[in-house]
Amino acid sequence: MTDRLTPQRRSWNMSRIRGADTKPELIVRSLLHRMGFRYRLHVRTLPGCPDIVLRKYKVVLLVHGCFWHRHGCKSTYTPKSNTLFWKTKFDSNVVRDALVIKQLRACGWRVLTIWACKVKDEVKLKKQLERFFANTTNTVL
Repeated sequence: MTDRLTPQRRSWNMSRIRGADTKPELIVRSLLHRMGFRYRLHVRTLPGCPDIVLRKYKVVLLVHGCFWHRHGCKSTYTPKSNTLFWKTKFDSNVVRDALVIKQLRACGWRVLTIWACKVKDEVKLKKQLERFFANTTNTVL
């Protein structure tokens, strides 16, 4: 299957994909702020430059897009063209994510992964965040 877009247009489209300040990340940040938590963003001194860092609680929040980080929900599809490239890309993302989480935990950080598809229900997300901060174990949402 061939690409319907010109290489220039595809490049322009891909350049618009954000790595920081994504909509799910903004929703999580807004909710945390309303819950009274204060945090730092994209702390480069930590492994993987986590999305949200709550130093007071020694907690790191990783807000992952389902497509890029392979959550397994309906958003986790593989493009039909250039499948080898995409499989390699997705596999390297998953391996890197696991390594970053391992490194953060080794440094004593509690890690919470929040998937973009789970951000849509803010009431559930708030309950899960409250549970996480009340609990001392590592969790994945």
